[in-house]
Amino acid sequence: MKTHIIIPSIALFVFAATAHAAVTNLEAQSSFRKYKEIDSLSITVPTVVDITIENSFIERLNFGVFNNETETFEPYYFKETSEKPTYIIETIPKVSNSSRMVDGNMGTYSDFILSENRQGTAQINISSDEPITSSSLSVLLDNHVALPTYIEIRAIVNGQDRIIVAKKKMHQQTIFFPKITSDSWAVVLTYGQPLRINELRFSLEDVSTEQSRILRFLAQPDSSYRIYLNPDRIVKLSVGESANLSSAKDVMALPESPSMENPNFVIADIDQDGMPDINDNCVSIANSDQIDENQNGRGDVCDDFDLDGVINSKDNCIGNPNRRQKDEDGDGIGDACDDEESRITEKYAWLPWVGMGGAGGVLLILFVFTARSTFNSSKKEKVSQEKSN
Repeated sequence: MKTHIIIPSIALFVFAATAHAAVTNLEAQSSFRKYKEIDSLSITVPTVVDITIENSFIERLNFGVFNNETETFEPYYFKETSEKPTYIIETIPKVSNSSRMVDGNMGTYSDFILSENRQGTAQINISSDEPITSSSLSVLLDNHVALPTYIEIRAIVNGQDRIIVAKKKMHQQTIFFPKITSDSWAVVLTYGQPLRINELRFSLEDVSTEQSRILRFLAQPDSSYRIYLNPDRIVKLSVGESANLSSAKDVMALPESPSMENPNFVIADIDQDGMPDINDNCVSIANSDQIDENQNGRGDVCDDFDLDGVINSKDNCIGNPNRRQKDEDGDGIGDACDDEESRITEKYAWLPWVGMGGAGGVLLILFVFTARSTFNSSKKEKVSQEKSN
């Protein structure tokens, strides 16, 4: 049965379970897709205010409250009231803590193992206590994790196993499909890089009771605010001490304000190769060419063709195993696949003998010149003595 859920979130707590370091204000501001402007507040003392967040599609329910005067982020409290089903998750192959993908906490995740130089496949079976009606599924990933290469979605509808989304390449974290009602879903993911899923989230379109989303914070007199929303990643904000916002009395409800596109939004790209993390076939190493010769969904610079434990981009011999990376001649090509000796004395074995012969010749010439010089000097000295006598 569906449960009536109130989900509170405080900025200080929401990301406490993550290992992500707090980002700078500039980085934080560029992580959100949209924002709202809050100004002209008619207050003379610090006042707790509520702002309504529209019920339209938002991929990640994480926010940032930025004080334009102090240029700092403020603590906030977020409350969502809605009917949500209870989900049961099973995965093939089995992964530990699979329930974390539906716990509503973006600080938890499930990991899917990847074999060497192969694509991984995972089937996630999702059942709910009552049928849900949905037209989209968001596969929300941890930071700096690439999307699965392919996705397929199936559902049991009227007792029949139906393909909802035929196997297709995945280009974004949310997949849209014709509205379907079911209590049993199967999501099949094919991936070429390590996969870490924070949350699986269906859009819920059969909710019979009123939904609401409220963002609450402590506003200061003579201050204006910018509310950032819908980031493309987990953003850990550096904020000060929070007031007891959840139980605040005399809360001022602010009028609704439209959300606008954030002109400073920059999609996450950790290696700065021009390819967003979610679409990058090698997230951590720059490879703007995205070359993938073996078509395993993992860029060649991240692959390990010879299975020696050293990825291609760092391997001095990508075709032959050489864990020690031995390179006697220091030419950058590992000895395991170095067909040409780069040290000239090793490449031309006769060269040292020529050198020694040349050196011997020079010494002989110097000896001859020295001997002649000594002889001539002695001869001149003898002639000089005879003339003196």
